[in-house]
Amino acid sequence: MSLLPAQVPSSPTDHSPNTHLWDHLSLHGVISSFVSSIDVPDCHPQVYNGWMRKQKPHKSKFFRKHYAIPSEHGIWIWWLGPLIIGTSAAGGPSSAFLTLFLAALFAFLIRQPVSILVKAWSGRRNKDDVRPAAFWIVVYGIGLLVFVAILVAQGYRQILLLAIPGIPVFIWNIRLISKRSERGQRGIELVGSGVLALAAPAAYWVSGGTEVFLPWILWLLTWLQSAASIVNVYDRLKFRELDQIPSLEIRLRNGRRSIAYHIFNVILSAILAVGGWIPWLSVSAFVLMLLDSAESVIHPPIGAKARAIGFRQLGASILFVILMSMGFLLAGTL
Repeated sequence: MSLLPAQVPSSPTDHSPNTHLWDHLSLHGVISSFVSSIDVPDCHPQVYNGWMRKQKPHKSKFFRKHYAIPSEHGIWIWWLGPLIIGTSAAGGPSSAFLTLFLAALFAFLIRQPVSILVKAWSGRRNKDDVRPAAFWIVVYGIGLLVFVAILVAQGYRQILLLAIPGIPVFIWNIRLISKRSERGQRGIELVGSGVLALAAPAAYWVSGGTEVFLPWILWLLTWLQSAASIVNVYDRLKFRELDQIPSLEIRLRNGRRSIAYHIFNVILSAILAVGGWIPWLSVSAFVLMLLDSAESVIHPPIGAKARAIGFRQLGASILFVILMSMGFLLAGTL
């Protein structure tokens, strides 16, 4: 008598009485059982083999991007911009600048897993998200402590002072998340951008800057620009919801707050330039941002996608950082 079954099943899901244990122990049987267990329609084994080859390798849940990287693209410029401007005002990066960059990066990134953890605890996300979020909190926390310790050991103890305003704002943001109230909160965004702008004085100190007041002037200017850009985005979003271009009076009413912010920034920067605190080329960066804000009143983004508005503002902010930085670098070579 043959050891093989009398009848071979016509499909991997055919579990007839004639199926022998040998089929289940063979490679074909293992693959068939696996595929049928994930509820794939019956088909020829060759189709199964092709389907299996196309599957992507399994990625551990711990390393999925949304646990580690913030989804908001525009928020990156709120700390990278001040960091670049601060080191430019000091004449360029020093050997300790990379350490500061990594410390600032970990401080920025840790907000993402903390937010997910709070959402999981408050019932907004699945409890399975707790362990991956906790994993990244530990990773970023260790990295932050290590690089801050290196900066302190190198003599930059004043960096620790910048955490004083950051901690309460961070707690405020976490509290809003726990109450499901973080979306559309312009106040926390304006204050939060001020905390991230503290990267400017940190970069100035680490890059060897010696002025007493300039690092705080840089902090104020970069904060004011971030605040003005936030208000500008909110004003553009108002226009986005309209069906047709409104009258000039309505456009001015909707965009007046953004324009007022930018006019104030231009006046303040011009006063500082007259006093010799900042170069005039840096003032042109604020003038450009004012023109950009006025353009949204002249040509309102009716029906534009929110993502397009966000990326447009990101491009404008990058141009601002370039002009501000070039102003200080060129002034230092004259």
